[in-house]
Amino acid sequence: MTQLISLGQKPAAPPDLVPIRFRDVAGDVLLTNPWGDWVFVSQAEFADLARGHLAAGSDVYTRLAERNFLRSKVDVEKVAAAMRNKKRFLDYGPNLHMFVVTLRCNETCVYCHASRAEMDAVHTDMTPELAEKCVDLALQTTSPAITIEFQGGEPLVAFDTVKHVVKYALQRNRAYGKDLGFTMVSNLSLMDDEKLKFLVEHKVQMCTSIDGPEPIHTKQRVLVGGSSYFESVKWIERINKAYIDLGLDPTLYHVEALLTTTRDALKKPREIVDTYINLGCRAIFLRPVDPFGFAEKTRAKIEYDRAEYREFYRTAVEHILDYNRRGEQVLERYAAIFLTKILQGEDPNFLDIRSPGGSAIGALAYNYDGKIFTSDEGRMMHETGDDSFVIGDVRTATYRGLMKHETVRALILASIREVQPDCVSCTYAPYCGVQPEHNHRTQGTLFGRMRESTLCSVHKGIQDFLFEKLRENDPKTVEILRRWTTVRERTHFVHASAAS
Repeated sequence: MTQLISLGQKPAAPPDLVPIRFRDVAGDVLLTNPWGDWVFVSQAEFADLARGHLAAGSDVYTRLAERNFLRSKVDVEKVAAAMRNKKRFLDYGPNLHMFVVTLRCNETCVYCHASRAEMDAVHTDMTPELAEKCVDLALQTTSPAITIEFQGGEPLVAFDTVKHVVKYALQRNRAYGKDLGFTMVSNLSLMDDEKLKFLVEHKVQMCTSIDGPEPIHTKQRVLVGGSSYFESVKWIERINKAYIDLGLDPTLYHVEALLTTTRDALKKPREIVDTYINLGCRAIFLRPVDPFGFAEKTRAKIEYDRAEYREFYRTAVEHILDYNRRGEQVLERYAAIFLTKILQGEDPNFLDIRSPGGSAIGALAYNYDGKIFTSDEGRMMHETGDDSFVIGDVRTATYRGLMKHETVRALILASIREVQPDCVSCTYAPYCGVQPEHNHRTQGTLFGRMRESTLCSVHKGIQDFLFEKLRENDPKTVEILRRWTTVRERTHFVHASAAS
């Protein structure tokens, strides 16, 4: 149950109470206020609040006052400064720039979101000339730091283009002086020693997919003539060793691996966690399957009710917590994002879970043919015939024109929590975010109906679990959850450049 109480509404609220939202969690009632403070009260205490009873000096009065729930006790300047800090990403422009250097891919995944092309489809390769135009446009962002992320298909198929982009961007950035980083999302099966040497020397961060133990991974990600799992594992180990050889802390510098949770994965939460930890991964992202690309065609095989996912998530994260209790530091990425907002009052700027969202104003996607999209999801829908999120072409676009595009304005409006009918009264509104492209794909409207959204179901379920843990208040568990909010040092992957 989630509601909003404010002055003048029924039931009556104490005269000094700020607007609050509430939700039943673990037998008690969780209260949140518009700026993200939270507190638990008992059912009896909440009943008194609902009747307008709040005795000065009582225990509940003290707890509410300490957490900025009483108007007379709110430090307005401090709260305003905290809100400005949370929204500081609005002072910047898009910092993530995704380059789809090819649609060709040598693996076939049952859920392929990118709508891969066959290996002979060379017309889906980005030319060096277009790649340079993408770099030139990306560097015009008002963000002081940018990351260029190589995607596909499989970007190692077009490795010459990857190398060209890295060298060209480093050279061009001398005139801009931005903190510049590179990331590659790859299945790693086409890696070799020469490619690895270039990527390590040029500080390109590597990200891959591991969908669980070998039988699940190889079933979902088919590599003709080989094992997609053993190829990934081999190169994860090689890349991680390369970082160690450079003297980097392996708990901070390692291959990032992502999970796509399909129906088969739901049966193996503990085994999936064990697989990641055995590979040396220190962060696990338990993502549900998305409704983009080939995933819609194969939904009969891979989709599931999100209640099953929520149970899978709880079991997996409990297992991760057990590892931490035994001294193995590993975190779950969704939890870390939400906990950073809940416990630290900071916004980690994860683009899909912020308000307003990161479409265009936080990230841009550049297709192999030069088309520009508001997001990776937008270009995925383009590949299946929906051009709603095309906002330009690198041959003719200007940075200012992209940021003022009518589609970008619509996405900003649609991703502001405070104007969402379901979000406005949600207890978790201060910590959550809306992804308009997902709404458009699943419900046919940018604004969506959150109570019917599978993504909202996932976000609420995760936050329910986290607040249950916080309500239990086990010191060891709370210490682990707080540690997950720590910002990890990643300076090795940043090319700092002073403007010339």
